[in-house]
Amino acid sequence: MAAGWTGVRDKRVVITGATGGIGLAAAEELARRGARLAITARSQGRAAEAVGRIRAAGGDGVEVDVLQADLASLASVRALAAELLQRYERIDVLVNNAGAMNASRQVTGEGLELTWAVNHLAPFLLTTLLLERLKASAPARVVTTASDAHKGKLIPFDDLNAERGYAQRGFDRYGQTKLANILFTLELAERVRGSGVTANCFHPGTVASGFNRNNGALMSAVMVVIRPFSRSTARGAETLVWLADAPEVSDQTGGYFVDRRRATPSRPAQDAEAARRLWSVSEEQTRA
Repeated sequence: MAAGWTGVRDKRVVITGATGGIGLAAAEELARRGARLAITARSQGRAAEAVGRIRAAGGDGVEVDVLQADLASLASVRALAAELLQRYERIDVLVNNAGAMNASRQVTGEGLELTWAVNHLAPFLLTTLLLERLKASAPARVVTTASDAHKGKLIPFDDLNAERGYAQRGFDRYGQTKLANILFTLELAERVRGSGVTANCFHPGTVASGFNRNNGALMSAVMVVIRPFSRSTARGAETLVWLADAPEVSDQTGGYFVDRRRATPSRPAQDAEAARRLWSVSEEQTRA
């Protein structure tokens, strides 16, 4: 599968959530390796700062485009996909990295619970809208940022919009979305098997970044406490970069990786029937 992969040099790599954290660290490293980058951003200010860092890392001639998008909005995701398809004849790597944790339940303008919309439905919709272009660009790769936070969680098929409570200040909901990322990867790998497109996801570890700093004083304090025990954003991005770049993973698909090794996720994360069901309901939610 995906024979002939020689790395990301001169390949078109699309990364969501690359204006900070592990997404930015990954973009910097991929730029060093010669990738032609397209990153998404909500804020022009953060985008400009990120582009400066990526160009500094990649050196003269590095290519990095910025596409404005709000991944909390399915309409914006559709517009992003349309712009990507219009701009690029090839998309070699799609990295679904953007994510959020919200301490309290919030609803998007389209009536969807915010954490689910950003962490699961946005990458699901973006990937499905770009899938034919990825197939046409084969060998191609889809890499999604998951998390060990999925462990102990189940997909709440009877309450996808989290209307019956928002447990543990959002930790449970975040874990559900990370389980959804793994199940999405599992089903995507089956649907594109034999096409030259691979789909994998990974756990970056506990990373010292700005993640979860927008949830009030308590969550900010927790992140400060664990910071000395956390890995750097560059360390957290290593598996992402490896899955995007390395020729030796050309035959790997449907996998969950930790520290550049295939790992076994929770039993619910291996449930092929649940993965198919999630795909179906996600199509309904996104009208894909």
